[in-house]
Amino acid sequence: MTLATQGPVRVVGTGLLGASVGLGLSTRGGDVVLHDPSRTALALARDVGAGRPAGPDDAHPTLVVVAAPPDVTADVVLAELEAHPDAVVTDVASVKGSVLAELRAAGADLTRYVGSHPMAGRERSGPSAAVPDLFLGRPWVITDSGSSRPDAVLAVRALAVDLGAVPVSMDADAHDAAVAVVSHVPQVAASLVAARLRDVDEGALGLAGQGLRDVTRLAGSDPALWTSILAANSAAVRQVLVDLRTDLDAVIGALASADAATGPETVELGALATIAQAVAAGNTGVARIPGKHGGVQRVYGVVTVLVPDAPGELARLLTDVGEAGVNLEDLQLEHAAGRPVGMAAISVLPGSVEHLEAELTARGWRLVS
Repeated sequence: MTLATQGPVRVVGTGLLGASVGLGLSTRGGDVVLHDPSRTALALARDVGAGRPAGPDDAHPTLVVVAAPPDVTADVVLAELEAHPDAVVTDVASVKGSVLAELRAAGADLTRYVGSHPMAGRERSGPSAAVPDLFLGRPWVITDSGSSRPDAVLAVRALAVDLGAVPVSMDADAHDAAVAVVSHVPQVAASLVAARLRDVDEGALGLAGQGLRDVTRLAGSDPALWTSILAANSAAVRQVLVDLRTDLDAVIGALASADAATGPETVELGALATIAQAVAAGNTGVARIPGKHGGVQRVYGVVTVLVPDAPGELARLLTDVGEAGVNLEDLQLEHAAGRPVGMAAISVLPGSVEHLEAELTARGWRLVS
């Protein structure tokens, strides 16, 4: 693959995103030099193949990618703009408005600065979690500073494309408002729900199903990093949480009315409708989340299969699905509490459900109706 991104590319910060940028470029033949205040992180990023540590004899970089926490991103970008006066500088922080405001206030050369944010990540962090295809097929937001040169914007766009991402142009404030809803508030919600589990007895936790795991999946995130992100995007996140609190207060009030009632007929008028409307609004919202390949969500049929918890069983199931001539649209796994089996929910086109059920049954699989 011939890269449009001309090197050397300097990557500052070798955490998950920075190391993945370096690894993605390096594995495609790019020249990447790395810098990180942590010598251990720098050495590890080098060892996983993300690039080579910066040295005094390095050629001047054509592009600098700053991968630092949002609370220090502007400072690092400013330093890189000053240290490399011929380079385009971008950052991959998850908040764009506050970074741009700080750079503007500091009098930075915004003609060579282009903010960006790849919408990708993993539950693990650090250079050891870096993968070259982290950005493959993911949106990569590009935010023109308002003064960015066309060639600077093009350089950042080329970086995104070289790493397999899909460039998306947005205003910095519009970006921050968007990620507040689709990324930052979900993190807060997951953490708050998971925090309710701290004092729950073991017996209750033993009843936990896939729903709890789905809702709390994000709760294992790095507290220090997310404090930095949420503080940097505080205005947008706060507004969404205020709106969420209004809805939550309405549901709490409706539940209080239901609790005080002596029977269904004595529940305060409108209380049950409030609860139903909250759930229905959630139905409407989740239906708007883009589906497979980014298009409108399709309705799939689901075939649920019991899978023994043993090596090779899941692979055997997926092989049988393929040999049945059915395309797998989605797959979810749920563990059966206290049993050495799991349940694989296989999403397929509705017209394929009966055929797949017959094929899997004939091959000895047990289906869950």
